[in-house]
Amino acid sequence: MQTKLTTRKMIYAALMTALVYVATLIAFPLLGSKVRLANPVSLLGSLLLGPVMGGMASGLGSLIYDIQTGYGFEGIITFVSKFAMAWVCGKIAFANGKNAEDHKRNIVACTAGAWTYVALYMLKTFVMQRFVASVPMEGVLAAMAGKLPASSINAVAAMVIAPILYIAIRPALKSTGQLDAMRT
Repeated sequence: MQTKLTTRKMIYAALMTALVYVATLIAFPLLGSKVRLANPVSLLGSLLLGPVMGGMASGLGSLIYDIQTGYGFEGIITFVSKFAMAWVCGKIAFANGKNAEDHKRNIVACTAGAWTYVALYMLKTFVMQRFVASVPMEGVLAAMAGKLPASSINAVAAMVIAPILYIAIRPALKSTGQLDAMRT
């Protein structure tokens, strides 16, 4: 029985990995930026699968996208930051045995996860600009200031969309026993 559940959970994680990848392809303009659906799907994965498997799905889906689009080494950084985003969300949502059952806690979890990603993305921008590209500090700060609005829009979108998606699909998954199977 345990092997079957472990296999099933791996299948769910693979499905979420694919969904994160596909969601990364979907973008729409908003306030001079592009909102991508990868972050909401990543947070949704952590609400469904928990911090580790949700983090793996988020990181791998984004890594595959980066490799396929030629980002190479940066894909590893993306993996770490997307994993961290989902892991933080999952740790909060599943803390104290709550198992992502508390809507208010899930909103806090998604908020913390989304802003974790923004912080790590800004850190990556700083390190890549300052230490890899040797850009003067003024240029680094300008690059970060240019990326912060788009990152913030994506964070807010993820904080809103992920809990709504979870509320929408949770009853069906719960009634069929699939939600419990994802977490066992």
